[in-house]
Amino acid sequence: MPKATLADKLVVAISSRALFDLSESHRIFTEQGVDAYQRYQIAHEDELLAPGPAFTLVKKLLRLNRPEKQYVEVILLSRNSADTGLRVFNAIKHYGLDISRAAFTKGEPTSRYVPAFGSHLFLSADTEDVRRALDEGSAAATIFPSVYKNETDELRIAFDGDAVIFSDEAERVYRSGGLDAFAKSETDAARDPLPGGPFKNFLAALHQIQSDYPEDKSPIRTALVTARGAPAHERVIRTLRAWNIRIDEALFLGGLDKGEFLRAFGADFFFDDQRTHVESAAKHVASGHVPHGVANE
Repeated sequence: MPKATLADKLVVAISSRALFDLSESHRIFTEQGVDAYQRYQIAHEDELLAPGPAFTLVKKLLRLNRPEKQYVEVILLSRNSADTGLRVFNAIKHYGLDISRAAFTKGEPTSRYVPAFGSHLFLSADTEDVRRALDEGSAAATIFPSVYKNETDELRIAFDGDAVIFSDEAERVYRSGGLDAFAKSETDAARDPLPGGPFKNFLAALHQIQSDYPEDKSPIRTALVTARGAPAHERVIRTLRAWNIRIDEALFLGGLDKGEFLRAFGADFFFDDQRTHVESAAKHVASGHVPHGVANE
C-alpha cells in the first residue's frame, strides 16, 4: 500500500466554528463551562448544524478536486473531544464535504497541528489560535462572517498586500514616517522585490493549481486589493513578477474603502491585516483578519 502523503496538495486546516454555525453551543461553553457544553452537543447530536462563515469557501475549494487529480485537502481542527465532535462529522456527511482527516483536542489549542499537517492556510474563530499559527510561519486568519454569497462556481479570493502577501516592511515605514516617506521609500526600492509575508505560500499554491489550466478556463481567480496607489504600485508588480506568481486582478485604491470593490470582484473571501478594513469588507464579503505585522503589535 503506498504511503499516504499530502505533499502535492493545497492543505487547508479549518476549525469547526469556521466551518459550521456553532454559535449556540459556543455560548453555552463560555457561559456554563465544558461539562454543560458536552452534554449539549451530545443531546443535539442528530440536529443538523447550519453552514458557518467559511463553509462556501471550503465547498468551492473541495470542488477543485477532479477524479484524475486531487488538488485540495481540507483538515478539520476542533477543540471538541472526538465524542462531542460526532455532531460536526454528521454535518460534514450531510453536506457531502470530502473531509476525512481531523484532530480533536478536547479544549487544547488546535494550532500545533497546523504545521504537522503541512497546512498552507488555517481558518479559525479563535484569534489566539490564529496568532500562534502565524508565529509558527503558517498563513492564518480569524473569520468574519458576511451575509453576501458569491453564487458562481469559480473560486475568487482577494488579498491585501502589505503584511499579508508581502512583509510589513513598507507598512512600518508608513507608520513611522507618514505617506511621503512611504512613497519615497517604495519609489527608491521599486526594483527590489519585497520580502514574502505569511500568505505568500498560500498564494503560490493557488497559482500552482491555476497553472494546470488555460488562463481563460481557470476555476480560480485571485485579486490584490491594496490601499497603495501610484507610485507605490511598481514595487508590488515587480515583486510578483520576481516570484513568478500570477495575480489576476490588482486594485490600487489609494486609501479608498475596499468593501464595494471586493463585492464588484465577487470575492468568496478576503484577507487583510487591519481589523478596521476587515470589519468594513465583511459588510460585503466573508473576510479573514490576519493579526500579523506592525498594525497588530
